[in-house]
Amino acid sequence: MDLLRILVAILLPPLGVFLQVGIGKHFWINILLTLLGYIPGIVHAVWVIAKK
Repeated sequence: MDLLRILVAILLPPLGVFLQVGIGKHFWINILLTLLGYIPGIVHAVWVIAKK
């Protein structure tokens, strides 16, 4: 399941974070990072998923 979440995080970083932690602090941080730059959003999303 984590592999699927990582693939989703690469395509749509906020969705990957949402699937992992729901709507919370990390979700909103990832939205902000994705708006500032797609790569920081991906890095944060993969980090949140891998940290589990």
